[in-house]
Amino acid sequence: MEKLKSVLGFGGILTANAIEEISLLFEEDSFKPNEIIQDFGKITNRVGFIEEGIVRVYTSGKEGEVTKYFVRENQFFVDLESYNCSLPCKDAFQAVANTRVLFLSKKTIDQLTERIPNFYIYLKTLTEAHLLNKIKDNDFLNYGNAKTKYLEFISRYPSLAQHVPQQYIASYLKITPQSLSRLRHQIVKEK
Repeated sequence: MEKLKSVLGFGGILTANAIEEISLLFEEDSFKPNEIIQDFGKITNRVGFIEEGIVRVYTSGKEGEVTKYFVRENQFFVDLESYNCSLPCKDAFQAVANTRVLFLSKKTIDQLTERIPNFYIYLKTLTEAHLLNKIKDNDFLNYGNAKTKYLEFISRYPSLAQHVPQQYIASYLKITPQSLSRLRHQIVKEK
């Protein structure tokens, strides 16, 4: 709960009392590797905070599953379109490792924004920061060859590189698992 409280302190928007009140309303759930947290076609009615673990966000199409991004410890996650517009999720959220998530329901969030006006400001600030980070985080995927992308990935996310299965990293980098395996061997030889 301390990790959550620390993140709720982001920007100094919420008072210590508000942080305490809000954090007490989160409900904890645990997921094993490969367990689905939010499936395709379901309407999102809660926001999650990763206390421990890693979540993979992916979509499914003609090419099969494509990893869009990973959510790490101390980060919130939600399918914004589904949450805000009550539409079925186009993406799925899956635990990659043993993952402990704290959830806050939409109903509770709506009640909190009525009682604690700064919570609405906090949520908007957090959403904007999260979206900007996601754009910046994924920008490197648009430039360079597979090796450059992989080296950038392991530089930016060393923990993910160690804990995420190779097939998910390959999917995120938009290369085949076989290509990623060859790249990894090539990089080891070069060192």
